[in-house]
Amino acid sequence: MIELSRRAAIGAGLAGAAAALGPGSVAAATGTPFFKRTGLPIGLQLYTLGDGLKADLDGQLGQVAKAGYRSVEMAGYLGRSPQELRAAFDKAGLVCPSAHFQARSSATEPGLADVDKVIADAHVLGIRHIVLPMFAIPAHVNMTPSAGEDRRAVLARLATQMTADDWKATADFLNAKAAPLKAAGLTLGYHNHNVEFAPLGATTGMDILLKNTDPALVSFEMDAGWVVAAGADPFALLKARPHRFTQMHVKDVKATTKPNFAFQQDPTEVGSGTIDWKRLLPASYAAGVRGFFVEQEAPYDKPRMESVRISGEYLNGLVA
Repeated sequence: MIELSRRAAIGAGLAGAAAALGPGSVAAATGTPFFKRTGLPIGLQLYTLGDGLKADLDGQLGQVAKAGYRSVEMAGYLGRSPQELRAAFDKAGLVCPSAHFQARSSATEPGLADVDKVIADAHVLGIRHIVLPMFAIPAHVNMTPSAGEDRRAVLARLATQMTADDWKATADFLNAKAAPLKAAGLTLGYHNHNVEFAPLGATTGMDILLKNTDPALVSFEMDAGWVVAAGADPFALLKARPHRFTQMHVKDVKATTKPNFAFQQDPTEVGSGTIDWKRLLPASYAAGVRGFFVEQEAPYDKPRMESVRISGEYLNGLVA
């Protein structure tokens, strides 16, 4: 009963906040689908496709294009060089305006620690916007799994150990890396999960990031599914911080998703969950969001590509 009441309250808040955003946040009465009306492409975060993409890059990108997507967002190099990835995107008729880069470099891929390499690769790929997909793990946090801990349990433990100073350090890191990126004609953003909304006294990690990053340098990519999984209100966030969010992960969650701060949600295809996209898409657009990328988390009820097609078909026809 408590969870049902909480969801009802959140739903009422979403509707009220949507109306409060004013003109442009209510579905257009023209009958024209949102993405056609705005002229924006429907994008796909390639993380959605999992390991199948690495095994069959050309085939899967071709299916993505056939499903109505026109842009993609990278989340790793898939064992390819930037030149090979660019050729594959071009072959499929897709553009890649955005990519996730970790804070630290790995043996095979650059991170923001090697910002010059990130810049060089971005220019090859046609990327304009770099996104830090998650905070850098603080040195004081032990990420080694304890007995019986899986990866999700480790992340849940991590969520309880983040301090205000840790979030401030991430904000400082973003400011520092955004400056050379901007000089190279690129922008930098930060992608949220739900841990950013965990209370830290009178504030949250998300509040710290928003307050301590330079708006002239750092923007944000709202993951709507993770915002809702935290029990937070995406409409209120957009209203409170207009034009700080320039991209969005269009991600839906089932009604069984219980508010938490530990990387947990019950995912589903866009349009099949609890988020009111007819309101949220135009509200996001009115608040300054211009990059929209479908993303779905595991576990899947259907084959991944089928889920991608379902979300694409829904968005292509959505009048909002």
